[in-house]
Amino acid sequence: MVKITYVEHNGTEHVVDVKPGMTVMEGARDNGVPGIDADCGGACACSTCHVYVDAAWVGKLNPKEAMEEDMLDFAWHPDPVRSRLTCQISVTPALEGLVVHIPEKQI
Repeated sequence: MVKITYVEHNGTEHVVDVKPGMTVMEGARDNGVPGIDADCGGACACSTCHVYVDAAWVGKLNPKEAMEEDMLDFAWHPDPVRSRLTCQISVTPALEGLVVHIPEKQI
């Protein structure tokens, strides 16, 4: 299992064990982390699993693909560097300790 910390907009932290091979979105959804709506179920067809990746982790993640870049245009206050869709981040042991910040709302 890989520990991922999800930080709500109000500062509440949820430290969750996520099985490698799942996505960061599935880890949040399956563990009841509030603020990750995942309306499309992980198909990269909405922006309701948007997060801001902690600055220390930005360069350690797989690069954004074009579809994710397009969907982030619909996210709540996207950051060109830190915004990611959690459905597009596959969990691997290298992500042990990943920290993501949930925006104030999802749209």
